Amino acid sequence: MIKGVHTMFYSSQAAELRAFLRDKLGFPARDIGDGWLIFDLPEADMGCHPADEQAKDGKPSGTHDISFYCDDIQGTVKELKAKGVEFVSEIADQGYGWVTYFKMPGEVVVQLYEAKY
Repeated sequence: MIKGVHTMFYSSQAAELRAFLRDKLGFPARDIGDGWLIFDLPEADMGCHPADEQAKDGKPSGTHDISFYCDDIQGTVKELKAKGVEFVSEIADQGYGWVTYFKMPGEVVVQLYEAKY
């Protein structure tokens, strides 16, 4: 039986990204050798969205995305900014929740949101 999901980021700055996830986002990790960190994530959920290449923010079929979520987006953004995390957008109401995006090493940009559901 499936017991979880394994997510991956591909980055031109993999070591820096691992340090960012550990030090800035605070995810505990175990070193499986040569500094290769595998992170233990707190919880997860998964959505299945319809593909819509014609929509403003539409995605083509086969696309996948990784987002982080929190219970207090204002507080989380403030905490992360204090740790030097660079945000690329203001918090915006997207209907399903409040959303912003931040940069990680290797030009990886991810969504942070506080769900309304």
